Amino acid sequence: MEGLTKIEDLGKPRVVIVGGGFGGLQLAKTLADAPVQVVLIDKQNYHGFWPLLYQVGTAGLNPDSIVSPFRKILNEQENFYFRLAEVESIDATAQVVETTIGLIRYDYLVIATGTTSNFFGDELMAKNAITLKNVPDAIELRNTLLSHFEQALQMGDQEQLNSMLDFVIVGGGPTGVEMAGALAELRAHVFPRDYRELDLKQMDIYVVQSGPVLLKGMSAEVSQKALEYLQELDVEVLLDTRVKSYDGYTVTLNNGKQLISRTLIWAAGVTGAPIKGLAPEVILKSNRYQVNESSRVVGYDNVFAIGDIAQMATEKYPEGHPQVAQPAIQQGEHLGENIKRALLGLPMTPFEYYDKGTMATVGRHRALADVQLFGKQYHLTGLIGWLAWSFVHVLALVSFRNRFAVFITWAWNYFTQDKGMRYIIGKVKAPLKEKEVEAKAII
Repeated sequence: MEGLTKIEDLGKPRVVIVGGGFGGLQLAKTLADAPVQVVLIDKQNYHGFWPLLYQVGTAGLNPDSIVSPFRKILNEQENFYFRLAEVESIDATAQVVETTIGLIRYDYLVIATGTTSNFFGDELMAKNAITLKNVPDAIELRNTLLSHFEQALQMGDQEQLNSMLDFVIVGGGPTGVEMAGALAELRAHVFPRDYRELDLKQMDIYVVQSGPVLLKGMSAEVSQKALEYLQELDVEVLLDTRVKSYDGYTVTLNNGKQLISRTLIWAAGVTGAPIKGLAPEVILKSNRYQVNESSRVVGYDNVFAIGDIAQMATEKYPEGHPQVAQPAIQQGEHLGENIKRALLGLPMTPFEYYDKGTMATVGRHRALADVQLFGKQYHLTGLIGWLAWSFVHVLALVSFRNRFAVFITWAWNYFTQDKGMRYIIGKVKAPLKEKEVEAKAII
C-alpha cells in the first residue's frame, strides 16, 4: 500500500500498540513468545513511572530515575519494533493507522493512549495551571517552584511576595495529596536552609477538593487519616470547594473567596485521549472507548483498548475500572493471552480485575494504603504504611537501574532530610511581566 512506513514484514500477524504506558508495555511483554510482530508507537521514546512524577516536580528525584527507553526495556524481545511517532487517525477498513511518519498496517490494533488533563472547557485555567502528566510537566513545575522562591527574595511588595510563596493544588486524589505532602516537607526541612532571608511561615499550601473527602475511592478510615496528616503539616484543606477561575494570579473559589498564587497545580481530573477514525458512538462521555469484557472496542473485530482509555462496564465497576496502573497492567497481560488464544482459534476469555489495593503517601512516615491480602482488606497508615508504599513503588519500577537510583536517592533524602535536585533548567511557567519589576525591592 502506498505511503506505508518501512517496517520489516516478518510474515506474521502484526499487533500494533498505540501508547507505551503501563498497559501497552505489559501487553508487548506478554506477547514476547507469541508468533506475532509487535509494533509499539509512542510520541516519546521512553516508558515513565508516573506515580512518582510529583517527586520530580518537587526536586526529590531526577527525571531519569523514573523513565526507561522502550528499546532498552525490550531489547531482547526479537519480535518487538518501536516507532517514535504520533497516531493521527485510524482506518479500520484498510486496517492501517495514519501517523506522523506515515501509514502503519495492523492485524490487531490496541489503543492504550491513556488520558489527558480535563479542564472542563476552561481555556484560561488550561493556559495558567500547571499539570503533571509527563516529565516536561514535572520539570516545568520544579523550575517554576524554585524560580518563584528566587524571585521572592527580590520582592518589596508583600502581596507580590506572597503570590510567589503560596501554592494551590486542585484535586484531593493521590496526586494532590502527595504533592501537598512533598511541598510541606520542602517548607519544613529544605527551604529554611536555602532561603534563610524568607519567612517560610508565609508559604501557604492549599488543597481544594470538590467533594467531601480526600482520596475518594479509598476507605473512610484512610481518607480521614489523609486529612489529619495534611493538617498536621499545616496544609489548608478546603473540602466541598471548587475553583471557579484562575488568571495566573488570582484563584477564585465558588464560595467567593479568593487566593493569591502564581502556582496552581491541576490534579482535579482527566479525560480520555481517543484517536480519530472510529465510529463516534464507541466514544463515551468520558472520552473513553466502550469495550466489551475482552477489551475489544464495541463494533470492531480486531481493534482493542486497554488502560485509562478503555471503559469496560461491569457489575462492580459500572463506569469502568479505576484509572490507575493496576487495571492497565492486568488488562495488558490478559489481552496478550487472549491474542495468543485467538491465534489458535480459541475464544477470548473475559477480563476479571483483581484489586490489589491503593496507596498514597503524605511524606515521611505518613502513608496510607488499602491493601487486599488473602481476600481481606487491610488499612495501613503511619510508618508501616510508608514502608509498604516505599517497597511497592521501588519494586514496580521497570528496570534495576531505576530501582537502585530511587532507593539510593530516597535513602539519602531520608537521612539528610534533603532534596538534592534543586536546579532550574528549562521552561518556567508564567515568568514575571515587565510591569511587575516595579514591585521588586531595592537591593
